[in-house]
Amino acid sequence: MPDVIKLLPDSVANQIAAGEVIQRPSSVVKELMENAVDAGSEKIDVVIRDSGRTLIQVIDNGTGMSETDARLAFERHATSKITTANDLFKISTKGFRGEALASIAAVAMVELRTKREEDESGTLLEISASKVETQEPCSCSTGSNISVKNLFFNIPARRKFLKSDNTEMRHIINEFQKIVIAHPEIRFTLIHNDSEVYNLLRGSTRQRIISVFGRQINNDLIRLDTSTTLIAISGFIGKPENARRSFGEQFFFVNNRFMKHPYFHKAVIEAYQNLLPPEAIPSYFIFMEADPASIDINIHPTKTEIKFEDERAIWQILMASVREALGRFNIVPSLDFKGEGLVDIPVISSFRDIPEPPPITINPDYDPFAGDDRHSTQSRLIERFEREKTEGWEKLYEGHERDKEDSSRVFADRKFFQMKNKYIICPVKSGLMIIDQKRAHERVLFEQFLKNLENRLSLSQAQLFPVEVTLDPSDILILKEIEDDLRLLGFAFEYRDENSISITGKPSGIGTDDPAMMIEILLEEFKRTKSDPAAGIREKVASAMAGASAIPYGKPLMKDEMEELFDALFLCKAPNYSPTGKPVINILTMDEIDRRLK
Repeated sequence: MPDVIKLLPDSVANQIAAGEVIQRPSSVVKELMENAVDAGSEKIDVVIRDSGRTLIQVIDNGTGMSETDARLAFERHATSKITTANDLFKISTKGFRGEALASIAAVAMVELRTKREEDESGTLLEISASKVETQEPCSCSTGSNISVKNLFFNIPARRKFLKSDNTEMRHIINEFQKIVIAHPEIRFTLIHNDSEVYNLLRGSTRQRIISVFGRQINNDLIRLDTSTTLIAISGFIGKPENARRSFGEQFFFVNNRFMKHPYFHKAVIEAYQNLLPPEAIPSYFIFMEADPASIDINIHPTKTEIKFEDERAIWQILMASVREALGRFNIVPSLDFKGEGLVDIPVISSFRDIPEPPPITINPDYDPFAGDDRHSTQSRLIERFEREKTEGWEKLYEGHERDKEDSSRVFADRKFFQMKNKYIICPVKSGLMIIDQKRAHERVLFEQFLKNLENRLSLSQAQLFPVEVTLDPSDILILKEIEDDLRLLGFAFEYRDENSISITGKPSGIGTDDPAMMIEILLEEFKRTKSDPAAGIREKVASAMAGASAIPYGKPLMKDEMEELFDALFLCKAPNYSPTGKPVINILTMDEIDRRLK
């Protein structure tokens, strides 16, 4: 029997490595920018064309490379950062695996021009699909200028599965932000299709954050500063009232390297306990300085997942640091033990001093659903609802014209109660019906918006004065992606420059007079709904609009508002779930109530 195990050719091995390291254009941007930072650059320019499909170019004024080093840099496992195995446990640079350039060259056409300061001429290297096409002297500035063209040209299947240009560009901007925030001492520019997206001057960390995310974030930043023998923590956290409902401005860095760390994220959220609105996520830009020997960054090809030697202790230090910062800026309410200005509350000295409650007359035999044709109709409706509460809610009204006519009369006399300005409570025959008011309104609006989009109905209300809104570049890309549907829903706006718009109209009847806030909330909601691959773009837009326009938690409702929401919910095609799949209605049965009171 012949031998079956064979060594893979270098070209195939490089493509396999590329599958781990180079997942999309943003992966190339990350690797090339990290190399430029490690080269000691003071200025790094990133030029993108067609969201990275056609061109990714990174130009730096770092140390550059010799002719030999330029050639060896594209070999697998060739690196200047590692000499012995022990070096893996004290890494202080970003790139060290020696796979990035080899992986990039395996799936693209690469051109490198590089020169050291002491050399008279530079080196030109051209590689296509791991094959060296050209290597010759050239005239160039000190540093490196590397161009990656036609990414995945030799792997059509990978190129086919790239997302839209706006989506890929958003990923590039996200990777760009992670690196520029960690290195405010370096000047960065980002140009896409000849348009300048970022031009970031050298400065402090705070100045860099403001330059990246806009002036409005300046008043939201609270400084962190904690130093221990185990770890030093610095940076900024956001005020609770400005927290958003999606991820976006959450950054962890260790030794100036961006990292993902869900465990530490929970420590931050724990520090904000009882301060955040429901489902809100605060902004944070947290920098950790630790002994390189106490962390392991070599557990994932992209080097973003990092293991700490004593994570539990760091968790406690991080949570305490965030809480201390919140308290220092008077965010956490403090106890005042001074007696000045306090109301003098009399102390009850004995149970005999307790006043008796006023008598209340109760008729235990009263049944609000008995003895009336109207109530019997209501009873039939509720029984049918309870029988079909998990599916087929629209059947409540099918084939029962008289019931449908009577139901509006019945619901007008229903007893509704609002609890904690969050739930609508309604007594039914088998117990208590509990309705989540925000999710219910989201369901009603979602079906309404979706119908308007399908029928191309635009109901817009003009703004007396246009409203200017400055957005993050990645949010501008999202806006352009869903622009047509937003205009169909009633939004009217113009682009003022690369990062701002002027709103001249908003959808009528959305319940808010602030179209700028509406756009910002809508974009946050869209980021959340975008994670559902099964939903179409219009469903995602309608869901985002519904989430942004719905009645918020904490808003008290009048009786007629609860009745109107109740009726509208039961006329929906799928009233039992919100657009994001969360339950809207639940029934607390009499049996459950009886068990709890035993």
